[in-house]
Amino acid sequence: MLGEKRSQVMFGPEPKQAFSKAGQEPGSGYQESAEKRMDVQETEGRENTDHPVWLSGLRVPPTATVGVANTQVHAAPMAPPAVTDVEEEDEAVQFGQGGTALRTHGLFFSPQDNTRDFSSVLQEVQEYISSKYSTLIMEDGGEDAKAQIKRYITKYVQDYRIAVKGMSGQELVDTIYTEMAEFSFLTKYVFGAGIEEIDINSWRDIEVQYAGGETKKLTEQFESPQHAINVVRRMLHTSGMVLDNASPAVLGHLSKNIRIAAMKTPLVDEDIGVAASIRIVNPQSMQASDFVKGGTATGEMLDFLTECVRYGISICVAGATSSGKTTLMGWLLTTIPDKKRIYTIESGSRELALVREKDGKVSNSVIHTLTRDSENDRQRVDQIALLDMALRFNPDVIVVGEMRGPEANAAQEAARTGVAVITTIHSNSCEATYRRMVSLCKRAVDMSDETLMAYVTEAYPIVAFCKQLENRQRRLMEIMECEIRPDGSRHFRPLFQYEITENRMEEGKFIIEGSHKRVNSISEGLARRLTENGMPGNVLERLKGGANL
Repeated sequence: MLGEKRSQVMFGPEPKQAFSKAGQEPGSGYQESAEKRMDVQETEGRENTDHPVWLSGLRVPPTATVGVANTQVHAAPMAPPAVTDVEEEDEAVQFGQGGTALRTHGLFFSPQDNTRDFSSVLQEVQEYISSKYSTLIMEDGGEDAKAQIKRYITKYVQDYRIAVKGMSGQELVDTIYTEMAEFSFLTKYVFGAGIEEIDINSWRDIEVQYAGGETKKLTEQFESPQHAINVVRRMLHTSGMVLDNASPAVLGHLSKNIRIAAMKTPLVDEDIGVAASIRIVNPQSMQASDFVKGGTATGEMLDFLTECVRYGISICVAGATSSGKTTLMGWLLTTIPDKKRIYTIESGSRELALVREKDGKVSNSVIHTLTRDSENDRQRVDQIALLDMALRFNPDVIVVGEMRGPEANAAQEAARTGVAVITTIHSNSCEATYRRMVSLCKRAVDMSDETLMAYVTEAYPIVAFCKQLENRQRRLMEIMECEIRPDGSRHFRPLFQYEITENRMEEGKFIIEGSHKRVNSISEGLARRLTENGMPGNVLERLKGGANL
């Protein structure tokens, strides 16, 4: 059972005792003066000792204790001068935009040989920050809070003269902050350009898939299985999801275009830690020329799909995972004229951004809606409820982000009312798409396969099938029409196809040769429907260009 969405904030381990100078007991004079130096404007967070989820045990087990034996804290023989208020502190440390520390009076000391391992430094700083400033972090996640937390980390590292071999002082602060407040080494990949997917196979086996189809294994890895679990938990926390023993399989999101699926023990072995797939939907605005240049489709194929949507024909974009379904559908929706009213339905997080502006004003008509999950059945809003609501908003186009369950029946019902419905579905061919629709509809209604097949073929006259080939290139493999003949029989009519002429290996690379071609013209029934929906005669003749085939 997939993980539940919970309202409470997840907390980490309890804060440890005050840190002490090496060779002295906690509570010594040195410790007391150090604590006074660090208590700078702590009105928020002084009493709150709870740890936010993203501060919970990171690279070390949460049961570890802090003290001379296991952290080996090194301090300079002389305590650094006390700082009594924020103004005096500002003379030593200044921050630029985004909280980056600027070096003024030699911010960091020369460490010489007095260095530490990063794990113990991270634990020590984590304990201090989480015990002193957790309220600040939990209440404000903006840039100001980030800059201030980075400021406190810098102050602590400077006052205790902490150094890690191979890192400059600023690198140490940045790395500590990334581990505590962000997503460890994954941060630069999650928010990097040109990355479509991050696959965590285990805590020490991580792969990244790039937009061009190339997949690379990372040299970086987590420090332990628990470290991997904690980082993934911080990602899921954004969507209010909790990954624990009660919910070992969770679906969540990090932002509008980043989806996360994660599993932990007992679904995976303990020595794996966590298995996760982080899908990043390409936020870039695609153009028709991008598809043509990349070989995904021809201009004629794209024009055909555009005109079908423009004149009220429902389309289902099918394919396997990572085949480019959502990217193609997203582009197709950008071609809808401003005067057409669009109603979108997405599950959990929004990936489509269809609102257009001209001269600072919204120029088109779009309603974006999201499902809402809840443990309370009365508060849960699923895609079926949003589809029922859609027809009350008088839309010209309804967009169902993905059909995965019984909402497929509600979607085909909406499509048969005359409203154009654009959706995606997981399938392995155009013909198989209709059979999969039938199986999904049967989750909602008890009807025969023959009846449901008649419904879905009437609802979606056009199916476009996408595929990612062995060489990782994406191709629009086929556009097919389901022709409904006068006697009520159905005929699958391929309109465009991608024909593979050769597969071969060259220097360890898979080479696929092929081309797109038009194989049939549209049926008379579809041509008549397009005419009734207002398609000009010259446009219709262009779409029927393959009549002599």
